[in-house]
Amino acid sequence: MRYKIKYFLPLVAATIMACTQDQKLADTAAPIFPKGDKNTNDNFVGEVWVKSLVDADSLNETAVGNVTFAPGARSKWHTHPAGQIILATAGVGYYQEKGKSKMILRKGDVVKCPPNLAHWHGASADSAFVQLAVTGREKGPTVWLEAVPDSVYLANF
Repeated sequence: MRYKIKYFLPLVAATIMACTQDQKLADTAAPIFPKGDKNTNDNFVGEVWVKSLVDADSLNETAVGNVTFAPGARSKWHTHPAGQIILATAGVGYYQEKGKSKMILRKGDVVKCPPNLAHWHGASADSAFVQLAVTGREKGPTVWLEAVPDSVYLANF
């Protein structure tokens, strides 16, 4: 009996580890919200998909969108008159405020973008990135600025 347990326990441990790894992969691969439509405006560099989840209206002036960035994709510099909250839901991304170093964002990270502060966000160079963007619209629409050059995007931390 001991002989069988000696070989059986490592097999059980390996199976549990494989199942756990499969679950981790499933968690990162399964999107929470629909990917949406491919972006066609020039406010982003690279491939970006946007799905509006909540449109701002007279009842609630907050918009919520699911934004998926392909590796290397990013927004232009921009500001939000009423601020924005970014909730990272998958992948690895970047966020940077004008005059500061960029930050790495991973699933579960939250960023509060202050009103009227120029910033950009997007995917890392080698990973897609998915975020929920919660944007106040009560003080006006997003103000789009210049593109983020590769020298800024690729700069070290």
